[in-house]
This record gives sequence, structure tokens and C-alpha cells, in this order.
Amino acid sequence: MSTTPTEKPPRASGAERDASFERRRPEAEPEVPAAEEKKPPAPPQFILYKQGPAYVQALRQLTLWTHHVLLPVYGREVTTASPWCSCWWEHPEAVAQLHALWLAWGELTGPGSDMTGPASWHRDYLPGVMDSLRSPQGPFAGCKPGMHRPKETPTVEAVDPFGPVPPPA
Repeated sequence: MSTTPTEKPPRASGAERDASFERRRPEAEPEVPAAEEKKPPAPPQFILYKQGPAYVQALRQLTLWTHHVLLPVYGREVTTASPWCSCWWEHPEAVAQLHALWLAWGELTGPGSDMTGPASWHRDYLPGVMDSLRSPQGPFAGCKPGMHRPKETPTVEAVDPFGPVPPPA
């Protein structure tokens, strides 16, 4: 059937359009039932929320990254003005800050990160953490190479001053 420029071609029925589309469509992935769908892995949990073996495993991973990436590249010389503790894992503040730095490293330099990720990590995360850790008033204050100095935790008058009064002992 021919048409003139002013005539519209006849419209295909819905079934004809669907069949035509199916013939042109590339091979589709089979649909996965909802129960079988793979969920993306949960993001890593911050180390201060971990306990027991999960904490030990996270600390081991952090230690490997710190000793094989961070310190060889960004460690700089230890001085009284820029201390570092050779037992850094004994300082909870250092563990927390280094773990956060490591999580940002993984997010910004790992598979799937964009090409500006490493520059963002260097600009936004590295200087603040290293300056804080290596400050003369930071968590390593008083530590010297080969000498760890434990820090005392500040005392508090009551663990939960706004909670119910604990029963007498």
C-alpha cells in the first residue's frame, strides 16, 4: 500500500508494535527473581563500632595499609614538632582518624572511583588527618621513636549525668 505525502501510514496494532520491537531488541538478560537479586555489599563499618574479631580484622587491614602505603609515602621525619608513635594502634584517636583516612582512600582511589579521586583525597583528607595526628598536642604527644607513652583518658563526674540515678551499690 502506497501513501501520498499528505496521507499517514496505517498504524500498527499494539501487538504488531510489540512483536516488531522484540525482533529488533538485542538479547535481553534473563530476569532475576526478587529473592535471588544480589544486594550490593554493605559499606565498611567505622572501626569504633566494631568489637572482638571484627575489630581485630579491621585493625589488621588498617595496619597493612598504614605500614605499606601511608607511612612509606607520607610518613615524613619524626621530630618533637611532628611526632609519630611506633605503637600508633595503642592510641584510639589515631586508630579512628587513620581508619577514616583509609576508608576515604578506598572510596576515592579504589575500583570505580573517578580520575580526580586521588587528588580529592590528597586535598580533602590527608593534610587534616596527618596534621592532627602529628601535632605536638595530638595523640602522639610525648611519644618518641621506640618509646610509646600511653595517654590518660580525661575523667568524667558521671558516665550518664542525665540518665536515671543508678541504684546504690
